[in-house]
Amino acid sequence: MSDRIKVGHYQCECHDGDFPANAEKVIEGLEYAEANRVEIMSFPESYLTGYFADEPTARQHSFELGSPQIKSLVERTKNISATWMVGFNERRDGKLFNTVIVVERGEVLGRYSKAFPCYAYFTPGREFPVFHRNGVPFAVAICADGGYVEPCRILALKGARIIFAPHYNAIKIDGLINHFTFVRSDHTARAVENGVWFLRGNNVKVGKAGERQMYGDSYLVDPNGEIVIRSRRHAECFVVAEIDLSGWQYHRDRSMQGGRALGKALQETLNDLEDPSRHFC
Repeated sequence: MSDRIKVGHYQCECHDGDFPANAEKVIEGLEYAEANRVEIMSFPESYLTGYFADEPTARQHSFELGSPQIKSLVERTKNISATWMVGFNERRDGKLFNTVIVVERGEVLGRYSKAFPCYAYFTPGREFPVFHRNGVPFAVAICADGGYVEPCRILALKGARIIFAPHYNAIKIDGLINHFTFVRSDHTARAVENGVWFLRGNNVKVGKAGERQMYGDSYLVDPNGEIVIRSRRHAECFVVAEIDLSGWQYHRDRSMQGGRALGKALQETLNDLEDPSRHFC
């Protein structure tokens, strides 16, 4: 396994419901990755389809993994050397999932579906795959999943050294500062407690007009909790960094030790909390 790898994210504006325009942005980002020798490139959550508050519109702008849309985009990238990932509303067995696919040289390597979707019409994902690039294990945890301990802990224990967190944020102005600080704190915690590099890759709305702010703020956190690079806000841009994966074993060892030592106690506590005879004030 190589100790160094170059990773990146394209913080770009999504045109909800406009697959052709969003697909062209993916191609643009991958051309940049090719020119700059980026080995793993991410794009925002739900990027190919857009993100919608109501189920009928989400279903209207959704497709299956084997759809012509996915096949055509993947085929266009078969000569791109970077491994890349992008989100979309996935139809699967009559259900809707918030999914990110991982692609390399014209082949879909797999998918990750959001474990804690923000809208009830999505079915939660319960698979936590780990992928590899040049021997480097990496994984995906979509947006809100990074606010929970368990998804990143599972991925780290399965060997992931880098966790990519594609986002699609559209935040009301009165909650913007709280969201900004809370999310950064979550991501710092996930990086430190698991000894992983954590790449938060957001969407953006160019300019600041509108009731909801799509402000960007993509960044890479190292296993010590330091933000080593971040994007501009309210602007399309690339976040790219070469990272050194050597070291950081101590954090992962703690995660594994804690899970083994206290897993039973945690389950007993959860069972106790679910006891209807318990009352809290």
